[in-house]
Amino acid sequence: MSGTPLEALDLAALLCSRVCHDLISPVGAIVNGLEVLAEDKDAETQAFALELIKKSANTASAKLQFCRIAFGAAGSAGSQIDTGDAEKISRGFLEDEKTKLAWNLPRILLAKNRVKLLLNMLLIAGQTIPRGGQLTVDPIGEGDTMGIKVTAAGANAKILATVPPLLAGEGGPDGLDAHRIQPFYAHLLAQACGLKASIAMEGDAVVVIAQ
Repeated sequence: MSGTPLEALDLAALLCSRVCHDLISPVGAIVNGLEVLAEDKDAETQAFALELIKKSANTASAKLQFCRIAFGAAGSAGSQIDTGDAEKISRGFLEDEKTKLAWNLPRILLAKNRVKLLLNMLLIAGQTIPRGGQLTVDPIGEGDTMGIKVTAAGANAKILATVPPLLAGEGGPDGLDAHRIQPFYAHLLAQACGLKASIAMEGDAVVVIAQ
């Protein structure tokens, strides 16, 4: 990476901002639902509010579980994470009526940073198909040196112009914000794993690779 290195405190602050940004919507919906319960005694309205609270609480929980590993120090007592656990939280976070996840990785213990990298690659790939579609995770090689390939296929799949250079670690930290920090963080994770990350179109699909 060229330019002035990103300070550790700046990285921490930007990642915290990213997590907070992800949680504002479901937590705000929970608050709104509680206010409706307190102010409106209509049975139908209260039922709607309870359903909103339940759905938003599940969304917030799924996001927290995902972010705990993707950005945090989850499982800090050990150096490896079960890919089966990574699959479970990824499905909870990413899958809905529009988006499905095909997980082709073997269930093994994988180095923590490789699992964190995988989750961040899934985030990047998921953002290229805002209308939903299919996310597919495939291994490149096997064992401790296994690389990762994530394919996103959906209507009008598109890569934001800012993402490829951030994922490649090109340029300095100028202009990084809570939205742009995530692909740059994925680059840092790939670098820590001795891998290079990239993103490109392959036909109508987007492919994110770390190898």
